[in-house]
Amino acid sequence: MLEIRESTLVVVDVQGKLAQLMADKETLFRNIRILIQAAQLLEIPILWCQQVPKALGPTVPEIAELLADLEPVDKASFSCCGDEQFVSRLSALDRRQVLLCGIEAHICIYQTARDLLGRGHEVTVLADAVSSRKLENRRIALDRLAREGVAIASTEMVLFELLKTAKHPQFKPIAKLVK
Repeated sequence: MLEIRESTLVVVDVQGKLAQLMADKETLFRNIRILIQAAQLLEIPILWCQQVPKALGPTVPEIAELLADLEPVDKASFSCCGDEQFVSRLSALDRRQVLLCGIEAHICIYQTARDLLGRGHEVTVLADAVSSRKLENRRIALDRLAREGVAIASTEMVLFELLKTAKHPQFKPIAKLVK
């Protein structure tokens, strides 16, 4: 089970023109926004990565505006774990559970999830908050990740798993996010 005090949200490469090419981008952006807002309500740390922003452009405004207080990790490796700044920031948080969202499912999300597993983290990929240009690539990535030990869940599933009870002080604001 996911625990608030053990979790970190990692937002991966939701940038520029590439983000606009994602399959079902409206759902993708909406669910990433919900995850960020819920993490903020629950005081779950957020790490935010950008793949070579000089080439791909900045994080899309509708996501970046929610992360304005954070400094992104600009990376060149497909896996976030290939960047020392990311590894250092994640290690400093001392949390074992990682929630992954972003793009592309079959490249950066896949490689990051595998590397995080190899580093001993429990990894959950939010199936409705990751995408690829082609839905087939997203499906293949999620299937493979599930076979390789990554938990696959939906945004709403994860939020209520973290809350555990309707008596949680943040239940109403989080329930409002998903309605």
